Amino acid sequence: MSDLSDLIALSLLPVWLWRLIGEHLRAGEPPSAVLERLLERWAHEPGKRAELRARAAEALARASTGSITPIPWSAAAYPPALAAIVDPPPVLWMRGVGAALERPAVAIVGSRAGSPYALAVAEHLAADLSARGISVVSGLARGVDSAAHRGALGGPGSTIAVLGSGVDVIYPPEHRSLAREIEASGAMLSEFVPGTPPLPIFFPQRNRVISGLSRAVVVIEAGEKSGSLITARCALEQGREVLAVPGNVLSGRNRGAHALLKDGAKIVETADDILEELAMPAPNPERGGTASNRQMDPILACLTPGEPCDLDRISEASGLSPARLLPRLFDLELQGLVGRAGGGRFVRFDRPC
Repeated sequence: MSDLSDLIALSLLPVWLWRLIGEHLRAGEPPSAVLERLLERWAHEPGKRAELRARAAEALARASTGSITPIPWSAAAYPPALAAIVDPPPVLWMRGVGAALERPAVAIVGSRAGSPYALAVAEHLAADLSARGISVVSGLARGVDSAAHRGALGGPGSTIAVLGSGVDVIYPPEHRSLAREIEASGAMLSEFVPGTPPLPIFFPQRNRVISGLSRAVVVIEAGEKSGSLITARCALEQGREVLAVPGNVLSGRNRGAHALLKDGAKIVETADDILEELAMPAPNPERGGTASNRQMDPILACLTPGEPCDLDRISEASGLSPARLLPRLFDLELQGLVGRAGGGRFVRFDRPC
């Protein structure tokens, strides 16, 4: 509990420090030491430590009465893809089903004032991805986001909504019923402590979480100044794939998405286009693999059974970039050959689980 409180306190520091927080945590420093190091910046405010501790305790109390689960960076349940970005949230707050965070994920984002065409495409793509066991990630916003969530709800892959507020503060308010549906089979997720209001500054910040959770970001109907382009830029910086759906060239609705296509983003017409680009097979829990196949896998050869290893070390040993390594690790996880450990690390099993 002490580590959790310290990580919550770290999450209450300005976001421009989160890259530094991530560096220290990945280096193995305990959260308490990281917090003390960074609090030196507030030496002129002797009450800063007590203030952060009090706010962390308040957040935990509010979570315990609101069916909200805190997932600290050090927990095995913390998504390793998100833990690998340069500025991961020290704590995630979740309402819903934790299994939604364990599946491969693809983000679908787009215009808040989406055309009927954009909404239909978003819903159709999300339904197809969910039917193949993929979690569809989006931001619960009006337009394309909500269409993607609704499309994904009917399948086994379900959906993850990343909020620009606390998970107990639903925005926009008309999506409260949709949020309840997502909670039932998917996950409502936020890096902000419970009770945080939906301030405009928080939405661009949360976009890096949408892309960080996902192996790819699909942009549907984004204008030149669309917030979806922020998510696409975050995805590129994080080594994720960016794909786009072509649209009507006669309106200004699609200029942002078309600019991505001109820059080399793959055109998406069906869910097959997404899975093909990622070389992502549909999850199959029955798939295992023989002992000889496991010995041949170069990634497994880099791992010692029972010893957790972080993404950077596996990348260095295997020669694969993190962007290419993560899909392979998740595939091995689906086969029961590796599992997640805390802090975005993976551990090899002697036999399939």
